[in-house]
Amino acid sequence: MQGLFAAGLLAAGGVALAQPGGTPIRLLVGFPAGGGTDAIARMLGEKLKDQLGAPVLVDNRAGAGGQIAAQVLKSSPADGNTLFLTHDHTISILPQVVKNPGFDPQHDFVPVAGFATFANALAVSGGTPAKTMNEYVNWVRTQRGGKDTIGVPAPASIPEFLVKLIGTKYKLDLQAAPYRGSAPMMADMLGNQISAGIGSIPDFIENQKAGKIRVVAVIGAKRQAVLPQVPTFEELGLSGLEDLPYYGVFAPVGTPQPAIDRFGNALAKVLAMPDVKERLTAMGLTVGFMPQGQFAGAVRSYTQTWAQIIKSSGFQPQ
Repeated sequence: MQGLFAAGLLAAGGVALAQPGGTPIRLLVGFPAGGGTDAIARMLGEKLKDQLGAPVLVDNRAGAGGQIAAQVLKSSPADGNTLFLTHDHTISILPQVVKNPGFDPQHDFVPVAGFATFANALAVSGGTPAKTMNEYVNWVRTQRGGKDTIGVPAPASIPEFLVKLIGTKYKLDLQAAPYRGSAPMMADMLGNQISAGIGSIPDFIENQKAGKIRVVAVIGAKRQAVLPQVPTFEELGLSGLEDLPYYGVFAPVGTPQPAIDRFGNALAKVLAMPDVKERLTAMGLTVGFMPQGQFAGAVRSYTQTWAQIIKSSGFQPQ
């Protein structure tokens, strides 16, 4: 088997990832400059250049939830000089909700390493009186006639499926309002144009700290260190949301194993730096290096979990 879950089949020889003063490493990012993923990539890239002995250049190919960047990765030479830093949506979710995404992670890509997990969360806007999940549910029932619209950063995304799961759990008529990214969704939350939104903790954390929104529930098997006061959906009786979304790096299939190992080793050293861990943690990430094999297993498990949820929801790929 090739691709995402068959790292062992990669060639043992070939071009090293980078030599001192050599060819720059292009790090694709599927989201706009200034966003959370872009900030992560630029911070890691700055540190990685010293470990790799070559510049690491972030190349933003924004659009379609990372789909455009993934297509660029597929068409790039498998020489170790083009990599893709992304989160779960592009790799695990898009291929299940889009009929023809233009790439197949299992055959076109190979995992390099993972470096963090994070949690999606439900947050209420500042103009919504609720301070807890139960208060939000009661507010929707008593003040909104059991109906509400919840913002999500993209259509057919995990946040949209979470809206359906929450509505079913609490017997509410909840509808997802898809946005083109977390930034416009957050703008409407801050302007009280929508009463609530579901997104990642990195998207919410700064406005949560400023008291402009209130995160009331998170996915995962345990509470998040950056928000210890916020319960998990499991604590609130909504199970099946224990697997956490991931951040990691991927390469075109066929990339030489020495190139993958070189980048993975460099990334492990960067993540061990106290200032890097501190900055990523402050952004709402749980930092933890995952070598190639471990990362491939985590991606596989997460993808399977959400495949079942998506199928049971009745969603048809668009």
